[in-house]
Amino acid sequence: MNSCELTASITAVANSIACKYSSKELFLLASILVQLGDTLVTLATHKDFCEKN
Repeated sequence: MNSCELTASITAVANSIACKYSSKELFLLASILVQLGDTLVTLATHKDFCEKN
């Protein structure tokens, strides 16, 4: 899958989710997914740092 296909897939999933939930539920889900992404970046960065030292 190339970058364009990936972003198109993500957009399709987002549109599908948006049709099924209220704005309040979407705000909650979005904030949860942002925290998940941030935490994964932190863990990957820490893992990479520890492996190099």
